[in-house]
Amino acid sequence: MSEDCIFCSIVDGEIPARVVHEGEEAIAFLDANPLAPGHTLVIPKTHNERLADMDEDTANAVFQTLYDLVDVVERGVDADGANVGFNDGEAAGQEVPHVHGHIIPRFEGDGGYPLHAVAGESPDLSEDELDEIASDIESRAND
Repeated sequence: MSEDCIFCSIVDGEIPARVVHEGEEAIAFLDANPLAPGHTLVIPKTHNERLADMDEDTANAVFQTLYDLVDVVERGVDADGANVGFNDGEAAGQEVPHVHGHIIPRFEGDGGYPLHAVAGESPDLSEDELDEIASDIESRAND
């Protein structure tokens, strides 16, 4: 645990939260600054700043919890869909340096945007550049 982490303080019970699910390795609670009714955060109980910092068991618990809760959250607020995602690192907009997945319920006509709108305009990449990027990622994934 990290002494100065708000999410670790929630896990420890030092800060109240509207917990909607708790397992051995992950906990889910309503976001204190929701983007929509039912906006839920899923976090590991151990302090991990980035996705790659989690061990496999912790990652599995976090992703399983997200999987289990998406439909539950949507039904809980009568949503038409949901965006599910992570801000991984400060450059990606991560404000709390503790892994947390968002379940953001979406409603027809809510004025929100798809995840493709997160990064602004799409880069203009050539076929060769795309092939090079794919090859680099594939080689690293298979190491």
